[in-house]
Amino acid sequence: MPRSTPDFRHRARLTELMDEPCSREVLRACLRDIARTNRWTFGYRPLFIWLNEVCAAMPALDEPLRILDVGCGYGDGLRRVEQWAAERGLPVHLTGLDLNPDATVIAAEASAAASQIQWVTADILTYTPAQPPHLVVSSLFTHHLDDGQIVQFLRWMEAHAQLGWFINDLSRAPIPYHLFRAFAKLMRLHPFVQYDGPVSIARAFLPAEWRSMCAAAGLSDDAVAIRAFKPARLCVARRKQP
Repeated sequence: MPRSTPDFRHRARLTELMDEPCSREVLRACLRDIARTNRWTFGYRPLFIWLNEVCAAMPALDEPLRILDVGCGYGDGLRRVEQWAAERGLPVHLTGLDLNPDATVIAAEASAAASQIQWVTADILTYTPAQPPHLVVSSLFTHHLDDGQIVQFLRWMEAHAQLGWFINDLSRAPIPYHLFRAFAKLMRLHPFVQYDGPVSIARAFLPAEWRSMCAAAGLSDDAVAIRAFKPARLCVARRKQP
């Protein structure tokens, strides 16, 4: 844990333990605890609010809806998307992408045998999909990048996502930082998660920073929607006109 409370006026320049080399067993335990935390804190809710809005407004497709999840980690978010689509009878083609090959193996192992999700190991900034996705989503991914990489990611999504994209990440503030420290210890989460959770919040964003990065990527203020969700989520959404 950082020795002193970060200055929340600026993104912290701290490294997360899970961004360093570790065994597959340690990574699996950490990703499983992050998935549990997402469930306990309603971390999936912003994505499904957006997906429902997008699907209500988009025209009927003559092909499955292609969704790419960047930084998929444990794959828990994309498996929920698969369930969401099945409940609606919506044909989908789902791809989970992660830079860490251990993560994609873990995600595949955690998925049911009947799952049709494809798991891909690649760097999103150099990845060229065989077919352009209709939608690109990510969760708890962008705070791992520096500002320049985020601008590159925004440009990548804008160039490849046919109908829109959605970033689900954290909001930088002292209250969630301190609350998560206590919560992670109380729930006996993996030591890496106890350390990385507060660091992730300290590395996260304020709305003005998102507006600045979107502008640097060539997106106007009215092209994106920046919305906060409790607890401690800050999301950036883009819907394109079909």
